[in-house]
Formats: sequence, structure tokens, C-alpha cells
Amino acid sequence: MSENTAVNDAVVRVATKTVDSGGVPGVVAGVTTDKETISLTAAGVRSLDDSQPMTTDSVFMIFSTTKALTGTVALQLVESGELDLDAPAKDYAPGLADVQVIDGFDDGGEPILRAPASEPTTKQLLLHTAGFGYDFFNEKYERLAREHGQPSIVTATRKALETPLLFDPGTQWEYGSNMDWVGQVIEGITGKTLGEAMRTRVLEPLGMDDSTFRPTASMQERQATMHQRTDGELAATDFMLPEPEVEMGGHGLFSTVDDYLKFIRMWLNDGAADDGTVVLRPETVDLATQNHLGDLRVKLLPGVIPSLSNDAEFFPGMPKTWGYTFMINEEDAPTGRPAGAAAWAGLANLYYWFDRQNKIGGYWATQIFPFADPESVGGYLEMETAVYDALKG
Repeated sequence: MSENTAVNDAVVRVATKTVDSGGVPGVVAGVTTDKETISLTAAGVRSLDDSQPMTTDSVFMIFSTTKALTGTVALQLVESGELDLDAPAKDYAPGLADVQVIDGFDDGGEPILRAPASEPTTKQLLLHTAGFGYDFFNEKYERLAREHGQPSIVTATRKALETPLLFDPGTQWEYGSNMDWVGQVIEGITGKTLGEAMRTRVLEPLGMDDSTFRPTASMQERQATMHQRTDGELAATDFMLPEPEVEMGGHGLFSTVDDYLKFIRMWLNDGAADDGTVVLRPETVDLATQNHLGDLRVKLLPGVIPSLSNDAEFFPGMPKTWGYTFMINEEDAPTGRPAGAAAWAGLANLYYWFDRQNKIGGYWATQIFPFADPESVGGYLEMETAVYDALKG
């Protein structure tokens, strides 16, 4: 049996097992090398409410796995000399000019705000050290939403972007809406919407025809339904990302696993598309996949809104850093993923990794809230482990 056949068999086996055990209603999973997709499989159904099967061209709201695509456009602008990562981000995104830091709430429940010690830079936005958070991972943001009507970031409105910093820029790591502001930086430089800039610079060169902030009628017909797990029971919901006022660089894309594997393959192929088109220079790929957090480390994400997220941390106890713009594990992972590989995830339990050392990467897509669902993330980690076991022979 060839290595590629063994990998494909492993992915099919894990995806089928995860569905057949009742863990998830449906999943699409795939693996690519630097040359080609070697596994792409679908199992189960798109919705528990009907029998329409999950298919390999099913469309997903991919949430925070959008971030790496936005980061790629930003890196292209660095290559062209149009973006200085160390300059104040407000130079490109004027909406950041008056951002303040929230130090807490006074006795009357009003936010205590002050000017930041320094202005956030685009580098800090890419690294999640600028100070922005998410209401589902941070209690101050959750209180702003609950008591002061701050819209959730998933509403994709300009008002949803306008949140205070949680700390002075560059002093902590906090996962949040930073990449949505990188989208604003890109729009300020290019004069185009983020979706248009991403389409011409990344999606079209890679042949990602099913990836967009505004899904076509064909994509809507193929879209998987969101599910909610409550007290262990899954139910289909009518959750849908709204028509965006702001195309959010942190979470707003609709896509397919087949498309995302092309994006992963670009990273495995030192920045080149399948036809040789240079999306990123090799030296930029090297730079992006290094630790840029210094002494800071990626920390546990607390599930502040239980319906949206459980507590989440990949490989607890293992030091993890951040590149441009994904997590990097500093030690070999128990799945077989070596130190220095890149990975991240999306809120509805979508997960990816890519390993430049072994020229392998993969994507696992479900549509389930809350994040870090044990059944879905368990299936993903089992798939990743099975892939490395298959590579060992």
C-alpha cells in the first residue's frame, strides 16, 4: 500500500467512525502534501433535520480559519513595501485613532477607560498582542455586551469592531478581534474591500473558487447547517452569519475543505500556488512560521459564554507561540505533529494544521457550537494522529 493510500484510508476511517459513533452529524476532512490533495472525504449529513448527505463540496462558515488568509494579504503588502508592520495601525485604519484601554468598571458599572501607553501596530494585531478580545473568551467584553449593548463581533457591524483594548499594546497575548482590524488596515492601503483584495491576491491565484464573504446561490445550496450541543445532545439551529457591513478578517469567510487545502498547500510549497504563481515569497513563509511573541505564550481560552465555547487549549502544558498568523507548537505534539508546525481553528469546530518539515497538512470541518466540542476536536486529533501513523508505515 502506498503512503498516500494509507493516509487516505486513515482519514476515511476516522471521519466515518466519528459520525457513526454519533459524535458529529457530518464532517468533511482532507489532507494535502505540498504537491496534491491526497485525501478528501465526507461522512454523515449536512443537518440532523434532514437526510441530505454531507459532500466534499459542502460549504462551511469557517470562522477563525479566515484569519490566516487575511494575514496572507497583509504579508503581501509588507512584501510590496506598502505596509510597515511597526507603524501605528491607525495610519492605515483611522478607526483605531481614538481607541482606549478598559481598566475595569466603576461602582456604577460604567467602563473605566484611559488612553493606551502606546498605539497598537499591525504587527501586534497579527500577533494578538494589540489588546482586543472576544466576548466569548473575556469577561470584560462579555460585561460590555451584557450591560452596555456592545454588539458581538459575529454581527459583522462597524459598531462591533469598536471595543476598547484590554491592556496596553504589546504587553500580553489575548485572542480576539485583532485580525478584523487587520482587514481594516488592508482596506485602507488597497482602497478595496477586504473580500476584493483577498479575491484578487489569494483566492483566485490559488483557485479557491468556493471561498467568499458573500456566498453565491450555489454555495448556499451546499451549505452545512449549524448545530448546537446542549447537555450532550445535538440539535440543528438556524444560525447564519449575517450579510456583513464589515468584511471581517477574523472570521467572515464561507469556504470548502477542498479550497482550504489549496491554501494549506501554498504554505507547504514555500508560498507558490499549484501552477507556480508566487502568492508569498519563500523568505516570507519562513518569517511567518517563526515565533514572533518573544517571551509571551499562547494561553488557555476560557469559555465565558458556554453556548459558544468551552475552555479551550491545544496540548495543555505544552508551550505554544504565534506566527503570522497561526499558533506554533514549540515541542513535538502527541499526535505526531513536530515542533515548529502551524495550526489553528474556527469557532464552529473547524481545525487545521500544516507541517512544513514533513510537507503534510490537513483540515477538519464541522458546524457545531460550542467551540472545543470534545467529539469534534477529538475526531480531528484522532485524524491527525492517524495521518502520522500512516506516514510511519
